[in-house]
Amino acid sequence: MDCIYCTPEWLEESARIYQTTPRFQQTMKRLSARAFFRITTEPEWGIERDFIFGGIITKGELIELGFYSEAQAVEKAELIFTASPKQWKLVLRKEHKFITDFLLGRIKLEKGSVAAAMGIAPYADTFIDALTQVNLRFQDELSLQQLNEYREYASQFSAKLGL
Repeated sequence: MDCIYCTPEWLEESARIYQTTPRFQQTMKRLSARAFFRITTEPEWGIERDFIFGGIITKGELIELGFYSEAQAVEKAELIFTASPKQWKLVLRKEHKFITDFLLGRIKLEKGSVAAAMGIAPYADTFIDALTQVNLRFQDELSLQQLNEYREYASQFSAKLGL
């Protein structure tokens, strides 16, 4: 399935795949975490505002995966990591390792402790695998028309979700 990055459909399909793939749950069975990820504004990508998505996992079971408002993220997240869409693309395309980019400061820790962040680091590759089981298309790979359609769609879904 094709999904455009930073859309509800991407997160919904990723959650469905995670929940129906025993290997993900088995690998993550020792993890309980509320990790959120801020995608910073990138107008040339049609990302007109920051988006925060997050995953809540309890003993390997994915409880939630979706977008959150600022207030929801502050309330629910143990950890919030921040990076540009271009940086997240490198991680999601597995061209960069999450832990390496975090340690080098390319991914910032906005909320939470470094110790807690390092505690979830061994699970990062599995979580990234779960988010990339779909054919993920990034905004810099879209035609101008598709990018404009994404920009309009992002405005609509963010308003609908109260983001």
